[in-house]
Amino acid sequence: MRHSHIALALLTAAVLSACGGNGSSGGDQTLKNKYSAQVSFGDSLSDIGTYAVGTVKTLGGGKFGINGDLASVNPALTGKNWTELMAAQLGLPAPCPALTGLEGDATKGFAVAVTAHPGCYGYAQGGARVSNPVGPSNKLTGSPVGALTLPVATQVQNHLNATGGKFKGDELVLMMAGANDVFMQLAGLSAGGTAAGTAAGNATFGSTLVGLLAADATNPQAAAQAIGAALQTESARPGHTDTSVVQAAVGAAAVQPGNSAVASVSVYGPMVAKAQAAAATAGAKAGADYAAANGPKLVAAMAATGTELATLIKTRIVGNGANFVVVNNMPDIGTTPLGRSLDAGTNALVNSMVKAFNDALFAGVSADAKVLYVDAYAASHDQATNPGPYGLTNVTTPACDLTAPRNALGSSLVCNGTNLIAGDVSHYSFADEVHPTPFVQLLLARYVSKYMAQKGWL
Repeated sequence: MRHSHIALALLTAAVLSACGGNGSSGGDQTLKNKYSAQVSFGDSLSDIGTYAVGTVKTLGGGKFGINGDLASVNPALTGKNWTELMAAQLGLPAPCPALTGLEGDATKGFAVAVTAHPGCYGYAQGGARVSNPVGPSNKLTGSPVGALTLPVATQVQNHLNATGGKFKGDELVLMMAGANDVFMQLAGLSAGGTAAGTAAGNATFGSTLVGLLAADATNPQAAAQAIGAALQTESARPGHTDTSVVQAAVGAAAVQPGNSAVASVSVYGPMVAKAQAAAATAGAKAGADYAAANGPKLVAAMAATGTELATLIKTRIVGNGANFVVVNNMPDIGTTPLGRSLDAGTNALVNSMVKAFNDALFAGVSADAKVLYVDAYAASHDQATNPGPYGLTNVTTPACDLTAPRNALGSSLVCNGTNLIAGDVSHYSFADEVHPTPFVQLLLARYVSKYMAQKGWL
């Protein structure tokens, strides 16, 4: 999608919204379509308060951004996300979360009964993936927060269950998902690379140290066997430490004929250091090799996820009566603070994953007249690389102080007026490492509105 005029259009809309609420600046503002309701599916970018319970609520949080209406301080800090702004523009009631609750650590206030709210159609949940139920901060990841992370497929089914299996046809349906699949795929790659690196490093450390310790023995081969056996035995013992493993190897080496000198730290110390250096090199190579071998699989997996979401939209949403479905593709993760912190190779992999997902999603839904595909990637990328025309003052630094004790979770989920960084952050792009500020949420809402108007849906 070409976006040479995006910046000017969005900035104008943002200014109008800040000055006059819904942007009514003259002319015919009558909506071409009167929607009966707004239904939203997706992840944290659209979550309107699934986790605004327990400790999260006590900490002044509940949504992923800058929580709380701080418009009296700065008009850009409304605390609203794009789905809330869309509802206001359409004259619909403020959206409410379909479910609230947490399944985390009860001792920390993160276990709050999951409660359904009939008539509330904000199904998006922070951490949600397309079909996998285990997203970031889900209890099965070991997180004490215990985010629900109901996948989009389940969100859609829950709505169908609540409405007799059909959409009425006059709702506006909003969809935005996919980023958490990227994050979880990357986490899996990182864990696999770490495991491969650790295994290679340990093996190299052991073999190198054994060889060095045995070199001056009367019978190096026999000494190496004894030293290796001692090292392996200690390594397998529950509660062993790096120091205890070294001491076991050195002890076995020192009793070998002709090798008593190795018991001195001045002798074995440099050997340990050399073995550690060799282990570090081997571990880094093994980790890099693992990433190189498995990275392409992640790109393919994201393409499959994009196709999966497209099929879900066509069969379960449009196929069940929805006539107005807005589908935002995945924003540019590579230019978020998180993306910028990655090494070049990992950042390139992220970009490939996002592109694969977006391309597959576009291929699956773009031809359907009942679906409006919105290129949120183009807008977010342009904002990150050309921020001035959007009124953005910072596109690299999180607006929220993510350090303890000011931010107990290190997340925008509990970010509010009490734990922002110093200075005026109202026109920053990011609240934390990946989530946008309310100002960028407003830009997204206006971007979507622009394309809805072009399609004749506004």
